[in-house]
Amino acid sequence: MRGIGAALVKEGTGLLFIGVLLFLFVYADFTNIQETIPKSWLNVNTIFLSIVLEALPFVLLGVFVSALIQTFVAEEAVRRFIPRNALAAIVPAVIVSAIFPVCECAIIPVVRRLIKKGMPLHIGVIFIVGAPILNPIVFAATYYAFQTTPMIAYARMGLAFLLSIIIGCLIYVVFRNRDQLKWTTTELLDRPIEVNTIRTNKLKSTFFHASDEFFDMGKYLIMGAIIASLFQVFFDRNIIVNLASSDSVSPIIMMGFAFVLSLCSEADAFVASSFSHTFSIGSLLAFLVYGPMLDLKNAIMLFAYFRAKFVIAFMIIVTIAVYATILIYQYLFL
Repeated sequence: MRGIGAALVKEGTGLLFIGVLLFLFVYADFTNIQETIPKSWLNVNTIFLSIVLEALPFVLLGVFVSALIQTFVAEEAVRRFIPRNALAAIVPAVIVSAIFPVCECAIIPVVRRLIKKGMPLHIGVIFIVGAPILNPIVFAATYYAFQTTPMIAYARMGLAFLLSIIIGCLIYVVFRNRDQLKWTTTELLDRPIEVNTIRTNKLKSTFFHASDEFFDMGKYLIMGAIIASLFQVFFDRNIIVNLASSDSVSPIIMMGFAFVLSLCSEADAFVASSFSHTFSIGSLLAFLVYGPMLDLKNAIMLFAYFRAKFVIAFMIIVTIAVYATILIYQYLFL
């Protein structure tokens, strides 16, 4: 009952917050307030709203498709598509990961369950780095965010596909599928974990999962949009120009932004597009590829579910692989 009460409080708070925002949007008069607010903060508000409003439709679509998969697709069905040979399974795993339109927030717990049921470690890593990018929803969001430069959307998919293969191979070479999960005492003793669950039909379960994931994603989207809008208005443009002018430094800067902002992959393209007049295409691709593979929030989740040695190695491998691939892409195509 305590779990049910907490869930009701959480949902009630979220609905109340949305209701207050709608009331203020419809009835509040901010004419006099606007005259006293500095113009720079009004610009922050405008940029913030534009990012959020453009991203919301894709976030909503993503959470509902993700919830449908979580409710109706059995994990065993995914395993049947993966060949038994470790290296032969890499490319099919990348292709299968493309049917999981889930962001990096949701994929790590799913991969942990799959690994516990026998999925090889390097295949699970491919799901972690590939699934948040290689799906139609993320492609559509990226294409829409960069309508004037659609090649960014195609390049993002191609680089993510290639990097998923590279990272999967490197993880296999380093760890050889040795167990890297953290196991609880209960799991080691093979005893069932007792949890409080709400018995619902699959349709209700889908909506429960979608609402939970939306509020979880939403806070990261809003946080990222706020930071991006503040950055655009208040950060010294001369510093940005100096950083952005270097083809070797600017991708690292944008990878750092991606890690800290921790945006949902269905929404990060809209934040990235706000930097398009300042940073190069290669730097924007570094932001779009690195963020869904590794950011602050999923790093915390990885440390919670996997051994620290594996997580540190994973972070180093992903960072070096993305940076090196972006430099090569810039040299060959830009």
